[in-house]
Amino acid sequence: MIYLDNGATTFHKPESVIQAVADAMRCMGNSGRGSHEASLKASRIIYDTRAMLAAMFGLRDPSRVAFTANSTESLNMAIQGLFSPGDHVITTALEHNSVLRPLYRLREQGVELTIVRADRQGNIRYEDIREAVKPSTKGVVCTHGSNLTGNLVDIGRVGKICAEAGILLVVDASQTAGVFDIDMEAMGIDVLCFTGHKSLLGPQGTGGICVREGVEVRPLVVGGSGVQTYSQAHPRQMPVALEAGTLNSHGIAGLHAALAFIEETGMERIWYRELMLMRRFYEGVRALPGVRVYGDFSDMDRHAPIVTLNIRDYDSGEVADELMERYGICTRPGAHCAPLLHRALGTEGQGAVRFSMSYFNTEEEMDLAAMAVRELAS
Repeated sequence: MIYLDNGATTFHKPESVIQAVADAMRCMGNSGRGSHEASLKASRIIYDTRAMLAAMFGLRDPSRVAFTANSTESLNMAIQGLFSPGDHVITTALEHNSVLRPLYRLREQGVELTIVRADRQGNIRYEDIREAVKPSTKGVVCTHGSNLTGNLVDIGRVGKICAEAGILLVVDASQTAGVFDIDMEAMGIDVLCFTGHKSLLGPQGTGGICVREGVEVRPLVVGGSGVQTYSQAHPRQMPVALEAGTLNSHGIAGLHAALAFIEETGMERIWYRELMLMRRFYEGVRALPGVRVYGDFSDMDRHAPIVTLNIRDYDSGEVADELMERYGICTRPGAHCAPLLHRALGTEGQGAVRFSMSYFNTEEEMDLAAMAVRELAS
């Protein structure tokens, strides 16, 4: 099997991640729910993981990192916890439904929403964001990298627009955390949402939300926190404000090992390898008759390891089935939970086939995948 669906989840994990989860299940208790060694061991791992994530994302205070189950939960926390009826929010046509659907729900409750359009290459105009700002604007919610085309957004540029306007910037880093440098302070990011099971190479069921000091997010869920038991109100201090209930400490132990792997290997080395693999596959398919590749590849240094394409007018699901049945290649067809961007690309009916690479893929796999596309196209 050639696994090229890493944009959905990285299938190949470092062995240290697998071992860390197994070890945690053998010896770790419930963090913050006791002073015995099993509980303390979980607390230490969780704190160390917070500190590693804070360092990775340019956040000074590790307590401003709260753990969630995935990016979807983090984005719902941020969007529903920051914006209220009467606020105006700006987002883009590049967004995943994990951004769009919470915003649509808030729109029904009285939040005004502006969606900046994308062009046929899947790019936005930054001036459109600037021009959309008005006195009632509370913030911008924006992806760092499209899960459909792989196009990156210049978050630093968006952050500057938000800083000048005095509004919040919420960033979805689902496709970029672990591969691309993210510095919340330098980029002007107020809230960063990420998942642990994609480019961070951790287990599914892990993710987080990083909240800049001075920004308060209303909790999406309240309940047990291990502190302030006799208070009728949920604690307001981070990170417990956003961590009601028992954390996935076993998964976080795996994420801890994944972060250690990234640190030891070097993020730049990981990025360079994934870029090389993407470039190799792209060069093998971009000029094939009957094949259309989507996205902007004019600057591959600013492109997530994703190549999305269609073959003639064949349904993307049919192409993905052929790739799997005939060649053992795993891809992601369909709409990718990005309806507005498919509309901009003109692929609403056909969908598209996404090939997404990871550090653990090989050059031979890229060549075999390109050969498969060439054979299907002919």
